[in-house]
Amino acid sequence: MFRFLVRRVIGAMVILLIISAITFWLFYAVPRDPAMMSCGKNCTPENLAQIRKNLGIDHSIPVQYWEWLKGVFVGRDYTGFGRCDAPCFGYSFANNVPVFDTIMDRLPTTLSLAFGAAAIFLVFGVGAGMLAALKQGQFLDKFASSASLLGSSLQIYFVGYLAMFIFVAKLGWLDQPQDNKTLLEDPSSWFSGLLLPWLVLAIIFTANYTRMTRSQMVEQLSEDYVRTARAKGLSRSNVFFRFAWRGAMGPIVTLFGIDLGTLIGGAIITESTFSLHGVGRLAVASVDQSDLPMLLGVTLLAAGAIVFFNIIVDAVYALIDPRIRLA
Repeated sequence: MFRFLVRRVIGAMVILLIISAITFWLFYAVPRDPAMMSCGKNCTPENLAQIRKNLGIDHSIPVQYWEWLKGVFVGRDYTGFGRCDAPCFGYSFANNVPVFDTIMDRLPTTLSLAFGAAAIFLVFGVGAGMLAALKQGQFLDKFASSASLLGSSLQIYFVGYLAMFIFVAKLGWLDQPQDNKTLLEDPSSWFSGLLLPWLVLAIIFTANYTRMTRSQMVEQLSEDYVRTARAKGLSRSNVFFRFAWRGAMGPIVTLFGIDLGTLIGGAIITESTFSLHGVGRLAVASVDQSDLPMLLGVTLLAAGAIVFFNIIVDAVYALIDPRIRLA
């Protein structure tokens, strides 16, 4: 198991290195003047000259990338802007702040939103899918299938504003969404401020997990080994959870890993709808300001989150099926 994980981690590091090189090239080689874009809207000739020097525009792209990569591990000095300590993912010249510090300031909100919503849609989505498979062809199965189809067709920006109007403005059942408190500072305010975004975000994902779980469970229940176990006298619940559920976990784990990695990379629409200051909204602001260093950092965070959770998925696969460890 240890060797299996070591191979996956080494492979992930190579993938991230390749992604960082390609992303850096796209952001700094394709634009005609990356220094002008990084300078921001209120750019002066003096700031532009400093940024060109800090980015090393007079050097080739491989040299620029090497200097940026060294900064990730040992830090980097920016003329006129100060020292950027390791890990340094660049400097936002538009806002005069290090990229890594800004991302770390926004990341707690994104993590809270992602893990809170994931806990809801995983429990309710998988649970509803299992019940639908258990009651296949009955009313509960048809109701769950219809509800999941309706839920997957909804859009977060529509459901979000409608939910705030009904449950916050009219009924007053829920608090206005906010992210000014963390779990350690004020658990009550943290929970109440994110409850509505969790529920709205979970609606869309719950529908997907209900359909996925039902289809996988129905398929597994029709397999020969499951029917054989039932013919040998094992109870229905034992066959359902010990055999069918174990066989259906693979695609669900894969979907969950991808979804969680994507959410941590930034739930752009959800954060914008509820005015949450997370990584997704930071990405939108970076695009609006043409802040290339910040946008590069956010892009690499999203890629890193997806790669990291793919490793977690591989580890879970290895626990479910030991044969995968030999791959």
